[in-house]
Amino acid sequence: MSWNDLKTALAVEGYVASDDLAVALQLALSLGRPLLLEGAAGVGKTEIARTLSAVKDTRLIRLQCYEGLDAAQAIYEWNYQRQLLTIRAAAEDGETGKQVEDRIFSRDFLLERPLLAAITQDSPPVLLIDEIDRADEEFEAYLLEILSDFQVSIPELGTITAVTRPIVILTSNGTRDLSDALRRRCLYTYVAYPDRATELAILKARCPEVETHLADQIIGFVQKLREEELEKTPGIAETLDFAAALMGLGIADLTDDPAVLQSTLTTLLKTQSDQAHITPEVTGRIAGKAA
Repeated sequence: MSWNDLKTALAVEGYVASDDLAVALQLALSLGRPLLLEGAAGVGKTEIARTLSAVKDTRLIRLQCYEGLDAAQAIYEWNYQRQLLTIRAAAEDGETGKQVEDRIFSRDFLLERPLLAAITQDSPPVLLIDEIDRADEEFEAYLLEILSDFQVSIPELGTITAVTRPIVILTSNGTRDLSDALRRRCLYTYVAYPDRATELAILKARCPEVETHLADQIIGFVQKLREEELEKTPGIAETLDFAAALMGLGIADLTDDPAVLQSTLTTLLKTQSDQAHITPEVTGRIAGKAA
């Protein structure tokens, strides 16, 4: 599949990808390398993994990163409760020693978390490691073996090598610098906010019922709004929510009812300070430019 074919396949599933992103995805697929997507929150980084799994008709396995994430939540852990029950049952039957130890540290007692599950599937899944920048720097070390060799070392069992190599997508919002070791193991592309034409195409793909005139105004309004000094810049999901709110209220033109338009900004502005900053006067000015 060429990058252009991939771009078309993504569009069929409702994801409008830039040429740069489509090429990066195609290279990651053909080279079998993880792809690191960096960019502001809300630009569609997570959605690309979901859409890619639909295009490939394969399972999506998601690891949501957070501060304090460790191997037990991300890679594997032992089923301690079941191990204890087995030990007690073995003791009652007079079993002890290495035979019991070998049994309780077998694959039957292993709980697979997302990273281990991703390399034990019969067909290659899409592994989404979401918001890796939220995890601690120490957690990145756990990833290196998987991203380099697609294997997991378990002291009690040995090394589990990938049955099939997953398609790995990592996302980062840039809240902290990622290690050089992690970056070297990945292909990289930066996902920016879409330009006007691309965002309009996204809106038409996701909300085909919106009228052309209103769609043009919506995209113009959101694009101008992003130029304001905001704490949380609205992303693509917010644009779609804004469009749905306007259609739900029967608004055909952004200049029809300024008061109603102001009330719909709850879909775009997600902090008190941003809502205080975008006053009715600012909203009117932006709507006028978008009309």
